[in-house]
Amino acid sequence: MVDLSRSELEAIENLRGARKEFINEIHKVIIGQEKVIEELLIAIFCRGHCLMIGVPGLAKTLMVRTLAQILHIQFKRI
Repeated sequence: MVDLSRSELEAIENLRGARKEFINEIHKVIIGQEKVIEELLIAIFCRGHCLMIGVPGLAKTLMVRTLAQILHIQFKRI
């Protein structure tokens, strides 16, 4: 077992709280899609990228627009 410092434990708790808040806010708009939401959050928390591919009508744009609103960032569709 790994011993974590107090600051590391606090960082983990902050990340857990942020994840819960994001999920609660996204679920106000998006129903279901738990796996996609989880993968989006992993990409965000890891400071990575995510390419969403799917047939029309899966709420990809709505999900990303909602995420941008939650994060208070600009959204543009390309």
